Amino acid sequence: MKKSTALLALTVAMAIIASSAFAGGKPDAAKKADGKAKISFWHIGTADTDKGFYQGVVDEFMAAHPNVEIEITVLENEAFKSKVSTLMQSGNPPDVFHSWGGGTMAEYAKAGLLRDITKFVSGTDWGNSMAPGVWQVYQYNGKQYGVPFDMGGITFWYNKDLLAKVGYSSFPTTWDDLLTLVSKLKAAGVTPIALGGGDKWPAMHMWSYLAARIGGKAAFDQLILGTGKGFNDPSFVKAGEMLVALAKTQPFQDGFLGATYNDEAALVGNGQAAMELMGQWAPNVEIDSSTSKKGIGDKLATAPFPSVAGGVGKVTDVIGGGNGMAVGKNAPDEAIEFLKYLTNRENNAKYATIAGIIPTVKGAETGIKDENAKLVKGVVDKAGFFQLYLDQFFSPAVGGAINDAVQTMLAGTATPAEACAAMQSAYEMSR
Repeated sequence: MKKSTALLALTVAMAIIASSAFAGGKPDAAKKADGKAKISFWHIGTADTDKGFYQGVVDEFMAAHPNVEIEITVLENEAFKSKVSTLMQSGNPPDVFHSWGGGTMAEYAKAGLLRDITKFVSGTDWGNSMAPGVWQVYQYNGKQYGVPFDMGGITFWYNKDLLAKVGYSSFPTTWDDLLTLVSKLKAAGVTPIALGGGDKWPAMHMWSYLAARIGGKAAFDQLILGTGKGFNDPSFVKAGEMLVALAKTQPFQDGFLGATYNDEAALVGNGQAAMELMGQWAPNVEIDSSTSKKGIGDKLATAPFPSVAGGVGKVTDVIGGGNGMAVGKNAPDEAIEFLKYLTNRENNAKYATIAGIIPTVKGAETGIKDENAKLVKGVVDKAGFFQLYLDQFFSPAVGGAINDAVQTMLAGTATPAEACAAMQSAYEMSR
């Protein structure tokens, strides 16, 4: 997430001071003083299986590269965030460290704390080994500063039998057809869409996907780079209008505005609702939330968010999130080689088997055990544009404002234009 304004200012100032110390010299010179390239590697895989995987990869790489020494630091999630922030203020980031991409990584890049690795990725076999969209999550201003290794997407999870009941053998590919499906499901006495509106963030995904289909990558670029109207852009307002129009058809279960995400999952898991829009974790939560603790089994399928007529966004554009590694500004070239090894197809597939991740490397789906996860992998592999969840891309304050504003649209207490203005106000206050 973004740091506070004061902390960011301090980080930038310290970064400038630290950067000036290397002016005219080679950033990684000190790391090779004893003839070895020394790499600091920080990750958050605290489980024994994760630690074992990373240690094994490091040992293998060092065995093949005796001129490289890699020092591993393993930290729990929150401790990691705190310690990395402290290092960033000192202007001395780890060489390779865990990152979720997005806003926080962009702030580090703007402060000169990350190394531009574009030349190692663009037009190379390594770059071509993953979809362009997943690489973009670790870019800022067109330059590459990190590497993804685990990326899932928000998709529609639906009950094939309930759709077949109203004549659908596959999921709608257009928003208009989705509205028709909703109408047919309601006529058949089936709740079309389960929604945990009380938790707010589930509804946010539907609104942000509509914005992505309407305005495409350009709508999010102008928001993130501050080059346009931000959340007041017509794409975001129109997305709100379409969400409100959907809500007026009453597609959600009774009391959805007060329902939790687990309530949402239970409706799908018990076969009472035809679909939900959710991340790759949906099948497991549906099972856990269902009365039988079995879910709907092979009746469950997934599909991309439909296209919107007149929109410039593509059906292959994905909203989701995952994990990757950022590269510190002083990292030697050997750190890049280590990342290539860490994210080769064999290792990416191996980690998928060990940790249950959705691997980013094409062909690494051989390591996925769950069939539903393989379906999500197929969606992510086609991503030309990949946007990190908006409520996680921004600071907690801005993310909370986004979620709150979407709920006000659904509750009818604010118009889409008013809700988007509230988001923009929170965003501007955070900068």
